[in-house]
Amino acid sequence: MKRADLPDADCGIAQALGVIGDWWTFLVVRDIAGGTTRFDGLQRALGVSRRALAERLAGLVAHGVLEKRAYSDHPPRYDYLLTAKGEGLLPALIALQDWGTRYVMGDGALTATSEDGSAEARRVHELVDRKMPDVVLERHDGEPVAPNAPGGVWTVLYFFPGAFAPGTQDYPPGWADIPGATGCTLESLTYASRYADFEASGAAIRGVSTQRPDQLAAFVAHARLPYPLLSDQDSKLAAGLLLPTFRAAGVDRFKRFTLLVDPDAIIRAVQYPINDPAGSVEEMLALVRGR
Repeated sequence: MKRADLPDADCGIAQALGVIGDWWTFLVVRDIAGGTTRFDGLQRALGVSRRALAERLAGLVAHGVLEKRAYSDHPPRYDYLLTAKGEGLLPALIALQDWGTRYVMGDGALTATSEDGSAEARRVHELVDRKMPDVVLERHDGEPVAPNAPGGVWTVLYFFPGAFAPGTQDYPPGWADIPGATGCTLESLTYASRYADFEASGAAIRGVSTQRPDQLAAFVAHARLPYPLLSDQDSKLAAGLLLPTFRAAGVDRFKRFTLLVDPDAIIRAVQYPINDPAGSVEEMLALVRGR
């Protein structure tokens, strides 16, 4: 069915489905967001026929969701990259993942953590040896940066649900009742107290949240953090790695976990789930020193 044939011509849902087409298209966008941008790689990852994949890629290019960028002239070969319109789909991708994790694979309970051995925990630990996607986040001071630190050092990326400076914004209603949500201030302050030890061991610390940069800036000033916080408010990193999230007060938020990334932007260790925010800092420091 063509987009023009869909009923409810003024309904955004109906018109969006006219572009997305079917569930294979969402998986194509998922894998391209994760860094698989060439035809053969997509075909291997998805297991779809070459004809079906070619049709879906052509449709997404025609709708302006993807753009083709040549990497070979003879024979002609292309990378398929998300446009700004395509990146606008990423929050929908994350929302679909959250719904599937919570209601299809889970019991519907709202949680900011997981169980050891769960499907979600297995998926997060499978990130080991995965390269970080080529995305840019906004630092708390507004500077655009890559998630991993430059300069040939290791990077500790700790992801947290939300941290707020007093007098700026209250925690969402029922925050303390969400398992795993509390402890962000404790975790951040513990990393700050061990900052010199991580630095001496050749590792930079960066916190990542889906909060706005101004919210993160207020918390950095309040907590006097010696390291930056990064905002993934547009879900670029979350979608690129299919990171675990939950939704509270109308906002997609990271569950608490930590990645250890080497100087070549390869993920070498994962902490998830984290049930002891302060203790996880000591465990991560031991991991860094061990490498």
